[in-house]
Amino acid sequence: MLRLKAPAKINLTLEVMACRDDGYHALRSLMVPVGIYDEIAVEPAAARTFACADERVGADNSVVKALAAAACAPVAVRLDKHIPIGGGLGGGSSDAAAVLRAAMEGQIPRAGGAVDWLAAARSLGSDVPFFLAGTGPLGEGTGERVTAVGSLPPWWTVVVRPPVDVATAAAYRMLDDEREGAPQATRPRSTSASLDAVEALQRRDFNAVVALLGNDFERVVLRAFPDVARAHAALAEASGGRALLSGSGSCSFALFETQAPAREAAARIAASVAQSFVAPFASGAQWR
Repeated sequence: MLRLKAPAKINLTLEVMACRDDGYHALRSLMVPVGIYDEIAVEPAAARTFACADERVGADNSVVKALAAAACAPVAVRLDKHIPIGGGLGGGSSDAAAVLRAAMEGQIPRAGGAVDWLAAARSLGSDVPFFLAGTGPLGEGTGERVTAVGSLPPWWTVVVRPPVDVATAAAYRMLDDEREGAPQATRPRSTSASLDAVEALQRRDFNAVVALLGNDFERVVLRAFPDVARAHAALAEASGGRALLSGSGSCSFALFETQAPAREAAARIAASVAQSFVAPFASGAQWR
């Protein structure tokens, strides 16, 4: 039986630019994988089957779509969900990328011909190419243009999950409504906080990275979802520093240079406010 690990991600920066003619928003985001993992078990079978104990994962899920996109031979797949759904941590995209990578490397047998792997990843979701990078990348375009940033520092994060989901489409609508009628400032790459954060991360300058954290969704999501705002505030207080929404939410995170203060901060957050996860930055070797 093949066992795959699919990590979560957090967005250290997330710049949402204007909506394009095709209806998608241009983005610029520095993302890093973190050690909260979904687990996928794969074994040969006479017919393709899929199982997951989490009832929110339907039959037409990202794993099944990835198997089809990779033209995989029939296999039996079981998905164990540990990455919160609807939290902005990219679990579905990571699951799809794990299957694609295993098919690319010959770990899952294929029945079809040649596959354009990058096109397949893009077709499965804007975050899927990120998870194929094996490290933290800068994502641009709608997320499909990925530039790997190299090895990651051995930092830690606390992620909090409030008892509410935030739909990505709803977050975009709220952000668009807030911006309606207001002139949108241009954000050239030369003055981008995301590019500055990439350089700081590569220098392993922890304080500089923390100072550059930013997410354009944060204000509108915290205003619209009181449970998210409470969890976010609890994390900021417990960490004694900056908490940031990940993706379009509902999860928030804080960064730490070492494990001990991360665990101390998580212990200060009431379980009634949010579920807490303590995890290191992940590297490709850890989840392959």
